[in-house]
Amino acid sequence: MNLHIVLYPNKVLRTKTKKVKFPLTNQERKLIKDMLDTVKHADGVGLAAPQVNQSLALIVVNLESMGLKPFVLINPEIIKASKKKNEMDEGCLSIPGVFGFVPRPEEIEFEAQDVDGNKFRAKVDGMLAKVIQHEIDHINGVLIIDRIKKYTQGKELVK
Repeated sequence: MNLHIVLYPNKVLRTKTKKVKFPLTNQERKLIKDMLDTVKHADGVGLAAPQVNQSLALIVVNLESMGLKPFVLINPEIIKASKKKNEMDEGCLSIPGVFGFVPRPEEIEFEAQDVDGNKFRAKVDGMLAKVIQHEIDHINGVLIIDRIKKYTQGKELVK
Protein backbone atom coordinates (compact mmCIF):
# COMPACT_ATOMS: atom_id res chain seq x y z
CA MET A 1 0.00 0.00 0.00
CA ASN A 2 1.27 3.46 -0.87
CA LEU A 3 1.46 5.80 2.08
CA HIS A 4 0.96 9.56 2.02
CA ILE A 5 4.34 11.36 2.04
CA VAL A 6 4.36 14.23 4.52
CA LEU A 7 5.52 17.57 3.11
CA TYR A 8 7.64 20.33 4.62
CA PRO A 9 6.93 22.26 6.90
CA ASN A 10 5.01 19.49 8.76
CA LYS A 11 6.32 19.34 12.36
CA VAL A 12 6.90 15.57 12.29
CA LEU A 13 9.81 16.22 9.89
CA ARG A 14 11.55 18.27 12.60
CA THR A 15 11.00 15.81 15.45
CA LYS A 16 13.70 13.44 16.70
CA THR A 17 12.24 9.95 16.47
CA LYS A 18 11.79 7.24 19.08
CA LYS A 19 13.84 4.05 18.93
CA VAL A 20 11.99 1.00 17.69
CA LYS A 21 11.55 -1.77 20.28
CA PHE A 22 11.68 -5.48 19.52
CA PRO A 23 10.01 -7.73 18.66
CA LEU A 24 8.33 -5.69 15.93
CA THR A 25 4.57 -5.46 16.04
CA ASN A 26 2.48 -6.56 13.05
CA GLN A 27 1.72 -2.86 12.52
CA GLU A 28 5.46 -2.03 12.33
CA ARG A 29 6.07 -4.93 9.91
CA LYS A 30 3.24 -3.64 7.72
CA LEU A 31 4.68 -0.11 7.93
CA ILE A 32 8.05 -1.40 6.61
CA LYS A 33 6.36 -3.19 3.69
CA ASP A 34 4.25 -0.11 2.92
CA MET A 35 7.30 2.19 3.13
CA LEU A 36 9.13 -0.02 0.61
CA ASP A 37 6.11 0.12 -1.72
CA THR A 38 5.86 3.89 -1.25
CA VAL A 39 9.53 4.67 -1.97
CA LYS A 40 9.44 2.54 -5.13
CA HIS A 41 6.19 4.13 -6.32
CA ALA A 42 7.62 7.62 -5.71
CA ASP A 43 10.84 6.74 -7.60
CA GLY A 44 12.77 7.59 -4.46
CA VAL A 45 16.08 6.16 -3.26
CA GLY A 46 15.22 6.32 0.43
CA LEU A 47 12.40 7.03 2.85
CA ALA A 48 12.35 7.59 6.60
CA ALA A 49 9.39 6.88 8.88
CA PRO A 50 8.81 10.60 9.72
CA GLN A 51 8.15 11.17 6.00
CA VAL A 52 5.06 8.96 6.34
CA ASN A 53 4.03 10.59 9.63
CA GLN A 54 5.57 7.96 11.93
CA SER A 55 8.03 9.17 14.55
CA LEU A 56 10.14 6.00 14.54
CA ALA A 57 13.86 5.40 13.90
CA LEU A 58 13.22 3.40 10.77
CA ILE A 59 14.44 3.92 7.20
CA VAL A 60 14.20 2.08 3.90
CA VAL A 61 16.71 2.29 1.06
CA ASN A 62 15.83 1.64 -2.58
CA LEU A 63 18.87 1.52 -4.84
CA GLU A 64 17.64 -1.16 -7.24
CA SER A 65 19.00 0.99 -10.08
CA MET A 66 22.47 0.22 -8.66
CA GLY A 67 21.72 -3.50 -8.35
CA LEU A 68 20.96 -3.45 -4.62
CA LYS A 69 17.90 -5.17 -3.22
CA PRO A 70 15.73 -2.70 -1.23
CA PHE A 71 16.36 -2.96 2.51
CA VAL A 72 15.36 -1.60 5.90
CA LEU A 73 17.52 -0.17 8.69
CA ILE A 74 16.05 0.05 12.18
CA ASN A 75 17.55 2.37 14.83
CA PRO A 76 20.46 3.29 12.51
CA GLU A 77 23.33 5.41 13.84
CA ILE A 78 26.50 6.64 12.20
CA ILE A 79 29.51 5.39 14.19
CA LYS A 80 32.32 6.82 12.05
CA ALA A 81 32.50 9.18 9.10
CA SER A 82 35.40 9.97 6.81
CA LYS A 83 36.92 13.42 6.94
CA LYS A 84 36.88 13.45 3.13
CA LYS A 85 33.59 14.84 1.89
CA ASN A 86 31.99 15.22 -1.48
CA GLU A 87 28.97 17.15 -2.63
CA MET A 88 26.08 15.73 -4.55
CA ASP A 89 22.92 17.37 -5.80
CA GLU A 90 20.20 16.10 -3.45
CA GLY A 91 16.45 16.31 -3.40
CA CYS A 92 13.85 15.08 -0.94
CA LEU A 93 10.43 13.50 -1.39
CA SER A 94 9.13 15.69 1.47
CA ILE A 95 10.37 18.94 -0.14
CA PRO A 96 9.37 18.59 -3.81
CA GLY A 97 11.07 20.91 -6.29
CA VAL A 98 14.00 21.76 -4.00
CA PHE A 99 17.49 20.53 -4.90
CA GLY A 100 20.97 21.54 -3.89
CA PHE A 101 24.53 20.49 -3.26
CA VAL A 102 24.94 18.87 0.16
CA PRO A 103 28.45 18.12 1.46
CA ARG A 104 28.56 14.73 3.18
CA PRO A 105 31.29 12.34 4.32
CA GLU A 106 32.31 10.10 1.43
CA GLU A 107 32.41 6.98 3.62
CA ILE A 108 30.53 6.06 6.79
CA GLU A 109 30.36 3.19 9.23
CA PHE A 110 26.94 2.68 10.75
CA GLU A 111 25.20 0.41 13.20
CA ALA A 112 21.58 -0.68 12.84
CA GLN A 113 19.19 -3.52 13.52
CA ASP A 114 17.39 -5.80 11.11
CA VAL A 115 13.70 -6.77 11.34
CA ASP A 116 14.55 -9.49 13.86
CA GLY A 117 16.38 -7.04 16.14
CA ASN A 118 19.87 -8.33 15.26
CA LYS A 119 22.47 -5.57 15.50
CA PHE A 120 25.00 -5.21 12.74
CA ARG A 121 27.63 -2.76 11.50
CA ALA A 122 28.56 -1.90 7.95
CA LYS A 123 30.98 0.40 6.16
CA VAL A 124 29.62 2.00 2.99
CA ASP A 125 30.63 4.70 0.55
CA GLY A 126 29.40 6.55 -2.51
CA MET A 127 25.71 6.86 -3.27
CA LEU A 128 24.72 4.30 -0.61
CA ALA A 129 26.51 6.34 2.07
CA LYS A 130 24.77 9.51 0.87
CA VAL A 131 21.30 7.95 0.97
CA ILE A 132 21.81 6.46 4.43
CA GLN A 133 23.11 9.79 5.79
CA HIS A 134 20.14 11.65 4.26
CA GLU A 135 17.65 9.24 5.82
CA ILE A 136 19.38 9.18 9.22
CA ASP A 137 19.15 12.98 9.13
CA HIS A 138 15.36 12.57 8.78
CA ILE A 139 15.07 10.44 11.91
CA ASN A 140 17.00 13.17 13.75
CA GLY A 141 14.74 15.99 12.50
CA VAL A 142 17.33 17.36 10.04
CA LEU A 143 16.39 18.24 6.45
CA ILE A 144 18.44 18.92 3.31
CA ILE A 145 17.53 22.59 3.55
CA ASP A 146 19.62 22.65 6.76
CA ARG A 147 22.63 21.29 4.90
CA ILE A 148 22.41 22.64 1.34
CA LYS A 149 25.52 24.61 0.48
CA LYS A 150 24.23 25.82 -2.89
CA TYR A 151 20.68 25.50 -4.22
CA THR A 152 20.33 24.21 -7.78
CA GLN A 153 16.55 24.47 -7.86
CA GLY A 154 13.68 25.67 -5.71
CA LYS A 155 15.37 28.02 -3.24
CA GLU A 156 12.34 30.32 -3.50
CA LEU A 157 10.12 27.43 -2.27
CA VAL A 158 11.84 27.37 1.12
CA LYS A 159 10.76 29.97 3.64
